[in-house]
Amino acid sequence: MSKYWDAPNQLRFGPETTHSNSLLPANHNLQKQILLRSISDKVQISSTLLPFYLFQVPSNLMEGVEASERVKRTTARLCSLCNQRKAALRRPKTLEQICRECFYNVFEDEIHRVIVENNLFKPGERIAIGASGGKDSTVLAYVLSELNKRHNYGLDLFLLSIDEGITGYRDDSLETVKRNELQYGLPLKIVSYKELYGWTMDEIVKAIGLKNNCTFCGVFRRQALDRGAALIQADKIVTGHNADDIAETVLLNILRGDIARLSRCTSITTGEDGPIPRCKPFKYTYEKEIVMYAYFKKLDYFSTECIYSPNAYRGFAREFIKDLERIRPRAILDMIRSGEDFRISTTTRMPEQGTCQRCGYISSQKLCKACVLLEGLNRGLPKLGIGRKKGGSGEDQEQSKRHLENKGLSLHGKHGNVEY
Repeated sequence: MSKYWDAPNQLRFGPETTHSNSLLPANHNLQKQILLRSISDKVQISSTLLPFYLFQVPSNLMEGVEASERVKRTTARLCSLCNQRKAALRRPKTLEQICRECFYNVFEDEIHRVIVENNLFKPGERIAIGASGGKDSTVLAYVLSELNKRHNYGLDLFLLSIDEGITGYRDDSLETVKRNELQYGLPLKIVSYKELYGWTMDEIVKAIGLKNNCTFCGVFRRQALDRGAALIQADKIVTGHNADDIAETVLLNILRGDIARLSRCTSITTGEDGPIPRCKPFKYTYEKEIVMYAYFKKLDYFSTECIYSPNAYRGFAREFIKDLERIRPRAILDMIRSGEDFRISTTTRMPEQGTCQRCGYISSQKLCKACVLLEGLNRGLPKLGIGRKKGGSGEDQEQSKRHLENKGLSLHGKHGNVEY
């Protein structure tokens, strides 16, 4: 035993003749683990001899070791920012162990910094908050309302909701928005597809099916937000698009080869050349942190996904981004930074903004996408405008040509000319 620590006043070693539990202290395993950790830097104990030796730790030594372990465990749980309160979560973005209070502070301060550094608002502006009742828009409404008071932005805030007409989904989520109106003291304006276009999404899905319904909803919703904001005379629209959403959009535009959208999808403010600019204060905010904030703050939000979007193309991009985040949390921000650094070749022809000849909405073609899609619905040709590029060879486009060839009207859409 000369090469091993032999301290008879602290440890009692002896040959172990049996492994009967009656010869071992009740807390033998715990004592052994704690002791070995505490003295491992001072002594050398042969792992091959341990099974053959019985040791018992004096109570005074055990108390000191246990106290040391308690301090270590307590220290490990302290917030890495304030170093005072118990850590309650690990930030998905930075992997820091922090308490709730510090999480609230860094979450709100980061959004405030984004707003200030990008000059998103000016005092006196009327801001329409796109409110769906989901976690993103609910947290956006709450945080923006709080920051507006705390930092004296001087903004007039409104909630703006779009009723797409989806039974069992949007009608329920709008009830949440109505409660938010009372909870945050913000006026609410609701506009519907039915009043704007004469169709609900339920009716559109019956006509088009589940394959391309998201195309209709996305086009109609973007225009509905602008029209609703115009009704309340808003200067800007803010949406709850978060870092995950923007990273997904970058990936989708790369996969689709959509150069025009790729050049602007990472912009924190878009539509400055249109009727009403749109801002994304959550551009660098992770979706997981938004969920955590809503959960800890006990905010009232609607969490059900749209019943018509389980097979949406974006869903596959979302899963890929989530896989990347699990491997490397900063992958989301890296994707956004990459999108910001894209440079479009000077030889690439970009679409020129104009106005729709029918409804007056912004469009790079003679008729905007909404009017093309609405024309198809009203004519009984719901797939009009979502066929192949350069005119396509789809059955619906052929039907549209035969049906309206005497009208003398040409719809010049994104996917080529369609003669009527």
